[in-house]
Amino acid sequence: MRADRLVAVLLLMQARGRVTAAELAEELEVSVATARRDLEALSAAGVPVYPQPGRGGGWSLVGGARTDLSGLSAPEAQALFLLLGPAAAGSAGSAGSAAAGAALRKLLAALPRTFRADAEAARDATLVDPVRWGERDRPRPAMVDLLRSAVVSRRRVRLTYAGPKAEPAERLVDPWGLIDKDDVWYLLAGTDRGRRTFRVDRIVRAEATGETAERPAGLVLAAAWQEVVDEIEGRRSRTWATALVEERFVPVLRDRFGRHCHVDGEVDGEAGGRVRVRLAAPTPLDLARHLAGWGALIEVVEPRSVQDELARLGAELVARYSGPEPV
Repeated sequence: MRADRLVAVLLLMQARGRVTAAELAEELEVSVATARRDLEALSAAGVPVYPQPGRGGGWSLVGGARTDLSGLSAPEAQALFLLLGPAAAGSAGSAGSAAAGAALRKLLAALPRTFRADAEAARDATLVDPVRWGERDRPRPAMVDLLRSAVVSRRRVRLTYAGPKAEPAERLVDPWGLIDKDDVWYLLAGTDRGRRTFRVDRIVRAEATGETAERPAGLVLAAAWQEVVDEIEGRRSRTWATALVEERFVPVLRDRFGRHCHVDGEVDGEAGGRVRVRLAAPTPLDLARHLAGWGALIEVVEPRSVQDELARLGAELVARYSGPEPV
């Protein structure tokens, strides 16, 4: 007799209040005789279940007794369903969303009755649509499932990786974890050269080996990933420029530059009511390319290297478009 089937019997009884052996048999895909034996086994083990004979009868928990299999408080249950509800309502046909939905249904049945209404409301309170306006849906790379399985089973992976400026090369890695950042998946892994980060959509082939993967003692994936983020953001902000812009345009710059846009002080009356902002990009040319389209709406105060790149881009545009009118 399987313990997980007995747990399923308990969950069904808690969710429905009263069940018949025939209903259990259909739900659990066992014979009626097996379902009845399961109910009798629960009763013999001390679980307060009892039969009610006659029309409309069935099996119930004595006095509505419950076995709380979740151990969650009401706020914890709501938080969990708020978090997982959107995943369970994901793309149609998604194995991940189907599994999340099944898990939530089982957990919902295990919650105390007083928690259940709020948990159901929390589950349906949020829908996540990851597709930006005007963009196509970006499907999750098929490689994610293979890599996730290797992470869980602690198996080394032999992969062929094509870098942005390099030919595909074979690597043997110890997979530590997967990260979904703005719908782009990354694999954080250990290699013979230390920690490395791989974009999953650049992995050409991958195969889990029979070798056990090594994982640093005490590794916290979130902390390791934050180190990667800090390193990348540091490289993306090697060049800083100071500029003057009308205050109403600051939200636009913040949206474009993100954490690489800092407002320095209040509105400057001597600068025509404009505010002083600090902007960053990898190189002076990158900054100039981002700012050239603003024209006279923004004035770069420093450094000279960014001003020179803006002047050069302006001269190129003048040379290209200031010729004689076409005949």
